[in-house]
Amino acid sequence: MKTPASAPRPANLRIIAASLSCALAVFASHAADTPASAMSATELAARLSALQQDGASYVRLRLEVTGATKIALQLQIKQHRSKTGSEIVYQVLWPKERKGESVLLRKSGDRSATGTLFRPPDTLITLDGERMKDALFGSDLTYEDIIENFFAWEHQANGGSEILDHVSCQILESKPGKGQHSTFASARTWVDTRRLVPLRVEKYTASGELVRRIDFTKVTTDDINRHIPANLTVRGRPQDSVTELDGSKIRHDVTYTDREFTPEGLKELKPPTSAAK
Repeated sequence: MKTPASAPRPANLRIIAASLSCALAVFASHAADTPASAMSATELAARLSALQQDGASYVRLRLEVTGATKIALQLQIKQHRSKTGSEIVYQVLWPKERKGESVLLRKSGDRSATGTLFRPPDTLITLDGERMKDALFGSDLTYEDIIENFFAWEHQANGGSEILDHVSCQILESKPGKGQHSTFASARTWVDTRRLVPLRVEKYTASGELVRRIDFTKVTTDDINRHIPANLTVRGRPQDSVTELDGSKIRHDVTYTDREFTPEGLKELKPPTSAAK
């Protein structure tokens, strides 16, 4: 059985993980004593990135798409996130006609993300390159949105502050460095520094065009007493489409077998034993 702190594997929705920048090593020694509001942009990004790398976890959520296309799905998410990389599996539990649709995503360090899409009864499709821009189960999120950790990008800057939904936020501006592969040229994150949780993320092209906006509409505490986004609203292109994700459960007291993060493992829908209770 694999433990949450397993050895590196090949490459929220807690959206996203990759390797930490070297700044994290310097930052870690005093992070516990430094208020988030007093951190530099590099330190804040490193701390947010570290929170993403929480080992093994299991999530249940509802995904709804409204607009020209209407979709309602119940999903389960199995994931390993660490400093060295991430493996994430999304699987449809409901409705019956889509039950079993699954996707496996992998990312290691600064390497490009890869994955596999499974469509019952036996279709397996390799995901890489341009396919990472495809929509997750027809939603406004792409596979790249799910696996990417822009808090680990090389360039982090302070974009000022702003009140968002009556909460004072620090704006973090992130850009990938040379060798860090991404469809997006930059990302802006509105961070509630008191609870250390993002309240909004915007992603842009190299020309400055806004491609994706993600608003975190509800913040709660998880099973290890951290503040986390529980509900998300995603707006992308076309502009008349909106995706909402409502998380109902997250557990960290889980273990997975190696098989669960393989193309063949996508064909099996069982949740971790402890998470199913």
